[in-house]
Amino acid sequence: MKEILFTGARSGIAHSVIKKLLTEDYKIHVTVHNDKQLELVKKTYQDYENINCFKLDITNEEDLKKLEDLDIDILVNNAALGTGGSISEIPIELVRESFEVNVISNFRVVQIVLKKMMKKGEGRIIMMSSLARLLPSDFLGVYSATKASISTLTYTLRNELNILNNNIKIILIEPGAYYTGFNQVMLDNKYSWMYKNSYFDSYIDKIRERENDFFNTVEKINLNSIANKIKKAITCDEPKFLYRAPFCQTVISKILNFIVF
Repeated sequence: MKEILFTGARSGIAHSVIKKLLTEDYKIHVTVHNDKQLELVKKTYQDYENINCFKLDITNEEDLKKLEDLDIDILVNNAALGTGGSISEIPIELVRESFEVNVISNFRVVQIVLKKMMKKGEGRIIMMSSLARLLPSDFLGVYSATKASISTLTYTLRNELNILNNNIKIILIEPGAYYTGFNQVMLDNKYSWMYKNSYFDSYIDKIRERENDFFNTVEKINLNSIANKIKKAITCDEPKFLYRAPFCQTVISKILNFIVF
């Protein structure tokens, strides 16, 4: 029975993928950021013997030591933090925190899990990026930048490991906008400080309205299109390097990226 580790698996896309794997022959480690989230996922999966739930704060070295006792065959690196705000004034500690969680700590997990994969000569690492890296949205530039970093580092990791001619597969997932609640938190959290003394204080209502209109229009409620791609990345014998969904957002992002950049 192969073992899969999901980070940041409280709900949303990760939960949709896990549901599709419940009847498959896997032992699934479902990890979340804190104890409160752990209580919720334990209740969600309490009837499944092949699921192990535990707290894994990927920025905490003590938590990361838990990974040393596991023999992970497939890593789905899904943990992420969404931070919004204008680049011209966002508190630099928020920028640092976003890169610490989304980039540095995610690749710290990769390095830990990869050690046993290298000894076995096989394994699968799936990194969650975003279509936002192709076309950054105003006031979400920090999040988009972290996802661009993930895509770049994952591409480089794949090429480096190819030199070793082993059977370790590196896979990049770039989802578009899906309604999971994550985007709404990211859209709102910047106003905790932008309302106080921002360069944009007289435009905030318009910015909020424009953002809400945009995400209400483009977000897909049904997660199957991306969940099916991730399941394929996990289960198929010869996965592609890159999976994107939904199709329409992928096409539009690529066209606009070509035009703008």
